[in-house]
Amino acid sequence: MSEAMSKAASTRGARRRAQTRAALIKAAQQLIADNRTNVAILEITQLADVGMGSFYNHFESREQLFEAAVDDALELQGAFLDQVTTDLEDPAEAFARSFRLVGRLHRHFPELSKVILSQGATLVTSDHGLAPRALRDIRTAVEAGRFSTGDPTAALLIAGGAALAIAQHLHEHPDVDDAALTDSVTESLLVMLGLSAADAREIVAHELPDVGGPLEDFWTTSSGESA
Repeated sequence: MSEAMSKAASTRGARRRAQTRAALIKAAQQLIADNRTNVAILEITQLADVGMGSFYNHFESREQLFEAAVDDALELQGAFLDQVTTDLEDPAEAFARSFRLVGRLHRHFPELSKVILSQGATLVTSDHGLAPRALRDIRTAVEAGRFSTGDPTAALLIAGGAALAIAQHLHEHPDVDDAALTDSVTESLLVMLGLSAADAREIVAHELPDVGGPLEDFWTTSSGESA
């Protein structure tokens, strides 16, 4: 086999392995969203449409797969937030935009929301997703003189608790206006963090980018060919 053919074969193999892993993670996320995590590995592989042996090429246990599935969802959310806040110079607005968008994602992507919420309060201290980005924005806003909180970590815990409460409320009350509720809580958080009521109101009135981007692509496309 020539070097070029060997490289092409290696590339195809790596692509198939990545597709298989993605299919397993997607299947696990569906099971988490359905609150069906106590299932046999065979059921997971059947849902992912991959061979039983393929599972152990990627994960040592069902628990390891579910952990990877949640981390994947959190990083997906985080990547989306990074994408839609890169144009903002004001860290206070970056924090507000992220918080406002996360509140809206629960209705637009309920399955993703349920996967993320499956971790409960540990989300607030997670190294993935919204928490580290929110803490970064709070600290940057303090350094820039936009926020006056003396303890960014405590501020994160309050904001994280509010985010979880919003999510739970929206899932329990499908008739509630997700945008209005999220914006009202965001405005209160901004005032708590040190902005004037007028500044907080102005920031929350700013138009948001469309909810979609990488999240829309992830939840609407298939995992591709499996092996």
